Amino acid sequence: MIDTATVIDHLIRTNEAFTQLTAPEIELVKDNHQNVFYKKGQIIFSENQHPEGLLCLIEGKVKIFQEGAGGREQILRLARPKGFIGYRALFAEESYAASARAIEDSLVCEISKSVIFKLLEKNNRFARKMIFLMAKELGVANQRTMVLTQKHIRGRLAESLLFLKETYGVEDDGRTIRAYLSRQDIAGLSNMTTSNAIRTLSAFVDEGIIEVHGRRIGIKDINKLIRISEMG
Repeated sequence: MIDTATVIDHLIRTNEAFTQLTAPEIELVKDNHQNVFYKKGQIIFSENQHPEGLLCLIEGKVKIFQEGAGGREQILRLARPKGFIGYRALFAEESYAASARAIEDSLVCEISKSVIFKLLEKNNRFARKMIFLMAKELGVANQRTMVLTQKHIRGRLAESLLFLKETYGVEDDGRTIRAYLSRQDIAGLSNMTTSNAIRTLSAFVDEGIIEVHGRRIGIKDINKLIRISEMG
C-alpha cells in the first residue's frame, strides 16, 4: 500500500488530469485533500448521499452498484487505480444515484469540491482533460449497457470476463484475471442471477474455456471467449 504521506504526489504524477496543474495549484490540492483507507467490503459512499469532494482511487478495486428487486446488486462500473469515482453526482451537484464498495482493501484520496471547481474554472487544460476522461468513461458505460441488454447469458458472462481482464489485467501466469470477485459480484456485473452465473462458469470450465480455483478465474482459451462474446 502506498504511504499515505505520498498519496497526493503519486496522484499528481500519474493521473492525466492532475499532471496539467501548475505548482501553485498543486499546493492548493495538497492543502485541501484527505486520504481514507477502506477495508474490503466497506462502503465508500451510499446512494442518496451528497458528495463533498472528488474521489480518486489510489490503490485497490471498487465497484459502483445499485440495488434492484430483492436486494440483488447490479454493478454499473468497476474502478481501477488512478481513476475517479462518484464524479457524475459531484459535477451535476446531485446526490449519488448509486453506491460504491471496496472489493479489496483500497485507498481513496478525496479533494475538496470547492478546490476542484476552482481548478476547473481557472485551468483550461485541467478542465479539458477531465472532460476527456469522463467522455471515455461514458463510452465504456454505453457499450456495457448495450451488451447487458442485447446479449444472452453466455455472451454476457464472456464479455464480463473479458472486461475484467481488460480492466485489471492478469497475473504473472498470463491467464489468471487479477480480480477475485464473488459469484454474486460476477452475476451483478453480468446482469444475471447468481445461480445462472455459477452454471455458466461451470459450463465454460467443462468446455475448456476457463479454469476456476475459488475466486481465481483463469482464461485458458481467449479466442473461444471472444467468439462467445461476439455471438452474444
